[in-house]
Amino acid sequence: MTMKYNILLATALLASAFSACKDDMEYGEYVLNTREYVDETFGGVTNMSNNVYNYLDVDYGNYSGAMQCCATDEAVCAALSNTVQGFTNGNWSASNNLDAKRWEDAYKGIQCANYYLKNFQGMTFDDLKNNGSYEKDMIRYYYSFPEVRALRAYLYFDLVRNYGDVPYFTDVVSVDNANSMPRTPALTILDNIIAECDAIKDTVVYDFSDNPYEIGSYDGMNYRVDHFFVLALKARAALYAASPLFNPAPSTERWTAAAKAAKQLIDESNARKGKHGLTNDYSIITSAFPLETGEVIFARMPYPIKNNKREGWNYPVGIEGGGSGLNCPSQTLVDAYEMKATGKSINEEGSGYDPANPYKGRDPRLAMTIACNGDVWPAVYKDTVSNAFRLETWAYDASGNIGISGPNVSGGTPTSYLLKKGVQGGTEDSYKNGVTFRTGAIGVTEAMHCWVTFRLAEFYLNFAEAAFRATGNATTPVEGMTANEAVNIVRKRVGMPAFPEELAGDDWMRKYKNERFVELAFEGHRFYDLRRWKGDSDGVDAEHRMQSVDGMTIIKNADGSFSYERKTISRKWDNKMYLFPIAQSELLKNSALVQNAGW
Repeated sequence: MTMKYNILLATALLASAFSACKDDMEYGEYVLNTREYVDETFGGVTNMSNNVYNYLDVDYGNYSGAMQCCATDEAVCAALSNTVQGFTNGNWSASNNLDAKRWEDAYKGIQCANYYLKNFQGMTFDDLKNNGSYEKDMIRYYYSFPEVRALRAYLYFDLVRNYGDVPYFTDVVSVDNANSMPRTPALTILDNIIAECDAIKDTVVYDFSDNPYEIGSYDGMNYRVDHFFVLALKARAALYAASPLFNPAPSTERWTAAAKAAKQLIDESNARKGKHGLTNDYSIITSAFPLETGEVIFARMPYPIKNNKREGWNYPVGIEGGGSGLNCPSQTLVDAYEMKATGKSINEEGSGYDPANPYKGRDPRLAMTIACNGDVWPAVYKDTVSNAFRLETWAYDASGNIGISGPNVSGGTPTSYLLKKGVQGGTEDSYKNGVTFRTGAIGVTEAMHCWVTFRLAEFYLNFAEAAFRATGNATTPVEGMTANEAVNIVRKRVGMPAFPEELAGDDWMRKYKNERFVELAFEGHRFYDLRRWKGDSDGVDAEHRMQSVDGMTIIKNADGSFSYERKTISRKWDNKMYLFPIAQSELLKNSALVQNAGW
């Protein structure tokens, strides 16, 4: 061994950062004792770097099963007492910070990364040289340092998109220093993230699909940092750095940089001969485990990887074995799915929309993402004798009966819709793969799940937005591709018509934002997209979209047909909510912190 120390960590904060924090993720767990203990085992060192993964964000159901989508116009939580309701009912403050753990976890991960980078480079593990795996182990060790730098950069990105300006440091800090550190401007941090990505993009593992070093990929799938993770982080950070929330003065230079960063990721991904390109089947993206497609650049997996939590939280109430039906897609989102034949919105003249058959002929992503009244969902619950199981989300019929999962049932969907995306309910053709809670029924009791952090379709859309903003139109190429071409690649996969060539200005941006709403539904984007678009003249931002959300009341008529009555659910919004409040406890610890405006 080239290094041995017998010192404890200097700060309680850092000790907490290294403490066992599995966070239900499938990465190495590490309980810190002393540097001597760590240095004596290769596993101790690598597990320390692995531990940083535990602090990355996920949203399987962070709010007792409810997801952050319910804090947007994307969905409504069926449980009125759920914590997530605080985002929309005004019960949100510095003393009731609804997601204060994000701040705490991010800084624990950052301290962990800083300590690892400062103290564990240059080791040779001499006593392991006779092991047959020594060469591979040392390669893993070498790659761990740019990997940890990338993770630290991502944690700072997560802090900025939530809080704006935050304390920024890349060295180990003592408690005293941490508690006297002012906030660094968000734009400065985003620029630092971009620069860090440029510095490490060629020193991390290129990708794990044909990894000869056995560094820890899951059957060649991407749940660890690689070159493409770094390019994705750079591209997303560049998009946010150009967006109105963080850069109120429009900057052609920043938008062009964002477009180029996204295009670099697209080009390099497509050059991997199908390993990282768009999948041809969007239904894979809506499955519980889309990591099996190369479109996913990076994902987090729960521990254990096989479970049934998402199904329990999102299956309808009223089924055998029970479901909570918590995350209910809104009518606002359902309205965003255009007509497949015409590519027009349901409110446009000549769209082909039939109010009496509202789900007929729509964008195919609707049926893959959202469970509607009459659907066979969850398919694993259909009656295997008559094959007649149908979802009942109607409120009542002419005789006063109520639908088994409708809004008039305790815990029933308040919007008349249920979530399919990310939920392993099976399909009518392969219902035996669905998760079931019935005793002795056909099906499985658990399924593999993951949370997608980056996938390639996002970056086609990021490019389109940035290129349009940079050039002022959708037909001027940036790096050889136009905004329309990028959007249309995403739409073509599901058979949706191309954007009209003549579309321009706010009309183009509204249609683009609608496309983003649909394609990236329930993947954690809407909450931040509405905020970073602050001040846009098209009216698609949090200020205009978070004051209400639409649902639907469905009535079953005596002849078996249905009537549809829209309803509006009012919500509370204040412009201070564009950023999170810093928790009061953090302000008390650090007198140099200044609270976000309005909180």
